[in-house]
Amino acid sequence: MLQNILAVYGSPRRRGNTAILLDAAVEGALDTGARVEKIVLRDLKITPCLEIYGCKSEGECAIRDDFQMIRDKFLGAGGIMLASPIFFYAVSGHTKALMDRFQSLWVKKHWVDHIPIGKPAYTKRGLFISVGATRGKKLFEGATLSVQYFFDVLDISLFKALTYRGIDLEGDIKKRPEYIREAYDGGKALAEAMNTR
Repeated sequence: MLQNILAVYGSPRRRGNTAILLDAAVEGALDTGARVEKIVLRDLKITPCLEIYGCKSEGECAIRDDFQMIRDKFLGAGGIMLASPIFFYAVSGHTKALMDRFQSLWVKKHWVDHIPIGKPAYTKRGLFISVGATRGKKLFEGATLSVQYFFDVLDISLFKALTYRGIDLEGDIKKRPEYIREAYDGGKALAEAMNTR
């Protein structure tokens, strides 16, 4: 049986372009028989990292909010789908706040458990979906690199990054059904790849 997948909606718009694409990816995964749980970051209270290093002793973040709940869901999932629009060549504030709070797991992994840096033992797979308004050549480079290193902390290999330029206003993605189909296929492929482990 397929492992469960966590689908993380990182846009400040509930029905924005990345949400539509992630919905398609979720549908693709569901069509393989996978179990998918959705998390909408804008609905959660996740304070940005305050860099107080309360996590130094045991790797547990000292800030108590919704992060602990979503951290446990990340750790329990067999695969991750993460979707975020691009803001100034980076992921959204909601997404970045979440990623930064996982610094506590980096501390646990490398300072507390003494696992060597740069040697992730990939046990999970992840899909990253992003859209940006401009057509800049390097539009997705920074965001994709950040997601890749974020995934490394959780031993998630970046299975696929689906990135689309020239998409801005809410609903613009509906004018590109081929992108929505590609997201569906990406979600399906992720679920199928997880099942081959």
